[in-house]
Amino acid sequence: MKRIYKTLAIIGATAALVSCGGNKTKTAETETVDEVNRISVAEAVMQDVPQSEVYSSTVEAFAVNNIAPQTGGRIDNIKVDVGDFVSKGQILALQNDSTELGRLNSLYRQGGVSKSDYDAAEMAYNVSKRAYDNLLENTLLRSPLNGVVSARNYDKGDMYSGQPIYVVEQITPVKLLVGISETDYTKVKKGDKVKITADALPGQEFTGTVNKIYPTIDPKTHTFTTEIIVPNGDKALRPGMFARVSVEFGVNHSVVIPDVAVVKQQGSSVRIVYVVQPDSTVKSTVVTLGRHFGTSYEILNGLNEGDQVAAKGSTSLRDGDKVEVISSND
Repeated sequence: MKRIYKTLAIIGATAALVSCGGNKTKTAETETVDEVNRISVAEAVMQDVPQSEVYSSTVEAFAVNNIAPQTGGRIDNIKVDVGDFVSKGQILALQNDSTELGRLNSLYRQGGVSKSDYDAAEMAYNVSKRAYDNLLENTLLRSPLNGVVSARNYDKGDMYSGQPIYVVEQITPVKLLVGISETDYTKVKKGDKVKITADALPGQEFTGTVNKIYPTIDPKTHTFTTEIIVPNGDKALRPGMFARVSVEFGVNHSVVIPDVAVVKQQGSSVRIVYVVQPDSTVKSTVVTLGRHFGTSYEILNGLNEGDQVAAKGSTSLRDGDKVEVISSND
């Protein structure tokens, strides 16, 4: 009897469900449909990656000289102006004393003049030469280097008052000071070649050479200073120009993926990539980024060659999501 009652109860429950739903039969079970994310994938491949970095800098004169006399006085004449190129000057000796000393030196060596006469002539020459050199330094100002006049602070007839009369800058070569990350300190060597471009000279590229590597690290920026020398034979680069310096640190053979596959976790500097699993789900993995070049990232850690990673559509993924591959970036 108990079995008959149970059967009738089940039939009654079924009938009730039918009456509530019209001609459709409902059950207590609800079908669950998993949401599938449609993505494109890319394969992690091994590739040679140039280890280059671009730094900003400013072109500087190789040397700057302030031209001024030792003592004050009135400026009698102005020979050059701002923008003029000047050559390194030479100070001449007193021709008469020099010639006389040379004649006496020859006679002395041949025994034709006494040593006392020769010594007296040599002393007289040295005294007059010192006086002449001092006169030249205070009356005829000469450029100590080949360069361009970048400043002129007086006019003809002005009284010299302490400020340099001229500023002369050597621009063949020029130099650039570049702050490079301390992580690359052991990779930079004196004599290394670098590429340089300047915003003021579009389409032109210059080659520079590492001339000095400063021995200390800036504790605030964690960079070290490198001095780059550019021959600048055509004088195209000028002090004050904004420049970009491209430094090569060699080549790494690394895993490479498209940059769209890299997802930044909100509120942190962590970068993740979603790796497609055999069951068509994705699993996130933290990666260490290397160089960014073109539309690709070098991956230093976190991925293996051959891994299939979510590319387009990766930003909306979560761990364990089901995916459907609609295209491949291979």
